[in-house]
Amino acid sequence: MPFEAINPPQFPTPIAPYSAGARAGNTVYVSGVLALGEGGAVLHVGDAAAQTRHVLEVIKVTLEAAGATLEDVAMNHIFLKDLADYAAFNGVYAEYFPGAKPARYCIRADLVKPDCLVEIASVAHLG
Repeated sequence: MPFEAINPPQFPTPIAPYSAGARAGNTVYVSGVLALGEGGAVLHVGDAAAQTRHVLEVIKVTLEAAGATLEDVAMNHIFLKDLADYAAFNGVYAEYFPGAKPARYCIRADLVKPDCLVEIASVAHLG
C-alpha cells in the first residue's frame, strides 16, 4: 500500500532526506523529532523540558496534518542524551499524555547534534 508523505508547510527544511511523517492507511508514523529551527539550529540549548515541549508540539502539528491527534498515539520511541534529564522530560511528557498513556521505550543515545537532548518518534492509529 502506498503511503502519503506528511510535511506541514510551517516546518523548517529537514536536515536530512526524510518526511516529517507518513500516513499508510490508518497508521501515522512521525519521524524522530528534535528541537531544531531553521537551518538546523538547536533550540532551547541546555533545557530538556523546553526541548521536550518543542518536540511534542512538532509531533502534534504533524499528526494534525495527517488527520490524527496525540490521543491517537499508540507508541513513542524516546531517546535522551542524558538520563539525568529523565524527570524533566517526564514532567512535560505527562502534560501531553494526561489520559491513557501510549506504549513507549526510553533509551540514552547520542543524538545527531550535540546540543539536542531529546528525540521522539511516534506511531498513531486512526479509527
